[in-house]
Amino acid sequence: MNYKPCLSIVFFLLLYGFFANAQEIIPIYSGDVPNALPVAGQEIIRNNGGVVSKVSKPTLSIYLPAKEKANGTAVIICPGGGYGVLVIDREGHEVAEAFNKVGIAAFVLKYRLPSDETMQDKSIGPLQDAQQAIKTVRQNATAWHINPDKIGIMGFSAGGHLASTAGTHFNRAYIDNADSISLRPDFMLLIYPVISLTRKLGHSGSAHNLLGKDPTNLQVMNFSNEMQVTPETPPTFLLHASDDKVVNVNNSIQFYQALQADSVAAGMHIYPVGDHGFPKEPAKSNWLDQCKFWLKSSGWL
Repeated sequence: MNYKPCLSIVFFLLLYGFFANAQEIIPIYSGDVPNALPVAGQEIIRNNGGVVSKVSKPTLSIYLPAKEKANGTAVIICPGGGYGVLVIDREGHEVAEAFNKVGIAAFVLKYRLPSDETMQDKSIGPLQDAQQAIKTVRQNATAWHINPDKIGIMGFSAGGHLASTAGTHFNRAYIDNADSISLRPDFMLLIYPVISLTRKLGHSGSAHNLLGKDPTNLQVMNFSNEMQVTPETPPTFLLHASDDKVVNVNNSIQFYQALQADSVAAGMHIYPVGDHGFPKEPAKSNWLDQCKFWLKSSGWL
């Protein structure tokens, strides 16, 4: 694999300094944002920075663990929000800080939210940003003390759809990738994920925001990721609750079954109680431990 450093980002970090557990935010594109229409930024931040909407300028928030704890593993985190908002604090920054404590480098992706006002093709905008995030982290693996073969992606709810899309559509580059850097995440962590965009199983709000009111059958199939699994799909861990009233637990079950059918290493834990977003016990206080256990047992820690 080609892991040519992104010199502009390396220079940025050297210039301003970088301390363990500090946060820095960088744009993921050094030039023009692909697939973007020339409109002014209209980003809205609510709940003391915890929720963001109308995102048109994607960024990465970088969390590097203390050097004595770093183990070389990295996770790119995609917050959820139905492709309408990003719950970027609870499903992003807080998770990144928790990963740092066990030596994992974390990168919170503030990805573009699909909009006909800001994109030529809104269906691929979030995927472009996920691919660019993977490319950026892999390019700068040496500078950030990361093993370039231990870069995973994590997603919550609609962010889980984005993460699973990155993990099933990596063979086609939706971004400029002249150096042919691998866009395949090495593993996936999918937390109460939207997987399917079919009417029977999918989350209607996510499907409408990403594909519009009247998507074609081909679009629905292409972005229903239970149909896109191959033997090359990355190892995956799924977490869901049976009583999830927003995203049907069968999203995780059918994706797991597809992984099993193609002999992809996979784990899944389904809580009897937890609801969407895991506001209820035991999921509320236990879900991250389940992720850490899978990561450790699978050799990523």
